[in-house]
Amino acid sequence: MLTTNPFDDDKLREECGIFGVSGTDGEAAALVALGLHALQHRGQEAAGITSWDGNQFHTHRAMGHVAGNFDRDDVIRALPGTAACGHVRYSTTGETALRNVQPLYAELQSGGFAIAHNGNISNATRLRRELVRRGSIFQSTSDTETIIHLVATSSYRTLLDKFIDALRQVEGAYSLVVMTPEGMIACRDPLGIRPLVMGTLDGAIIFASETVALDVVGAQFVRAIDPGELVIVQGTETRSITPFPAQPSRPCIFEHVYFSRPDSIVDDQSIYSVRKAIGAQLAIEAPVEADLVIPVPDSGVPAAIGYAQQSGIPFELGIIRSHYIGRTFIQPGDKVRHLGVKLKHNANRALITGKRIILIDDSIVRGTTSLKIVTMMREAGAAEVHMRIASPPTRHSCFYGVDTPERAKLLAAKLDVGGMTDFIHADSLAFVSIDGLYKALGEDRRRDDAPSHCDACFSGDYPTPLTDQDESETVDQFALLAERVS
Repeated sequence: MLTTNPFDDDKLREECGIFGVSGTDGEAAALVALGLHALQHRGQEAAGITSWDGNQFHTHRAMGHVAGNFDRDDVIRALPGTAACGHVRYSTTGETALRNVQPLYAELQSGGFAIAHNGNISNATRLRRELVRRGSIFQSTSDTETIIHLVATSSYRTLLDKFIDALRQVEGAYSLVVMTPEGMIACRDPLGIRPLVMGTLDGAIIFASETVALDVVGAQFVRAIDPGELVIVQGTETRSITPFPAQPSRPCIFEHVYFSRPDSIVDDQSIYSVRKAIGAQLAIEAPVEADLVIPVPDSGVPAAIGYAQQSGIPFELGIIRSHYIGRTFIQPGDKVRHLGVKLKHNANRALITGKRIILIDDSIVRGTTSLKIVTMMREAGAAEVHMRIASPPTRHSCFYGVDTPERAKLLAAKLDVGGMTDFIHADSLAFVSIDGLYKALGEDRRRDDAPSHCDACFSGDYPTPLTDQDESETVDQFALLAERVS
């Protein structure tokens, strides 16, 4: 399986991306495949598409990338219909296996039900335990399947009411695209933690995790789905309902830092521009005398440009990334494995030798990548290596659909900045402050009494209950939260 990020062992990873279309001329699955290509950075373990042809549902799910699985005519022809939804996945809840690949599908009393989910249900273990006690039989270890069983067992009469009843029982984060014989439903959780946008293309209605997916398929952006909103689509006709009590939204701030593609628009703000602004704020807060500003490819590039422009220190590409290597393909032996790192990233030695450099990256998770990069720079002859990070220290795990290690493995949870500096062997290390991050988003500071975003990975301020985490001392046979990357 190929990966987008060469140092993929030390990055926070989004759980997934979702894409749905209703009301096309019969090539819905092909459109979804293109949209999923644009969202591949959000999930690279597996991909799936389910289509509806007016009589029955058709599904193809596979491990690996969209390319290689959905770029064949025979696969797309086997997914006929005017409506389809798709999913690209990283696993945060549930094992990495075909049975967990979405969209998940079930035959309910009302007919077929397909669901694609971005996020994480933070009380899924408790819900699942109760559902199994009542007789439900689960086919996956994914938290998403709890929603299907809650719909199936709801005592409400209509499918829409059953669906709303199910959502009222779940905690955590979700953006969903659901397909039934009655039509398509798209929705976000009441806090809007995970993103979802709507667009149109030749009369068809499209939903996607990011605006870049709309751009790629040639669709026109209409608006973001509001927190707590359900958009119901029948063909090309839409209506909107908000069945949950209104509350202040808390969208994930890490969409601005790392998850979203730089060419996406989130909350009416250019991700690229925000990341440049974060870099400029970092230069104001943590200046250092140096000769060059160097980004860690590719996620550090916009912030490095902002840092360089603000500081007046030249921006240069001091690390060259190969775009033809995914996971290192040579495995045996520590020495050969170490050489594999340089197949992915290599120092631009002629530029770096004798220079004082500032490395800009988006985050530090375990610290292993930062150590490798700093070591690479020193071996290339850098006189000084200063590390600057375009986010606050990541001290807390995420339980809302982001693949983070357990807290004990987060470097910032174990060490202060001085200890982290020693660990990565840098001459200095600094992070943008949490108030500085909010300034880059156009606010004066973080309002501790009512923050505008979910920033729990930095602050520990979780906006919803964490039922399963709070009960984690009790061993549960399903262990829905046990599949964290070790």
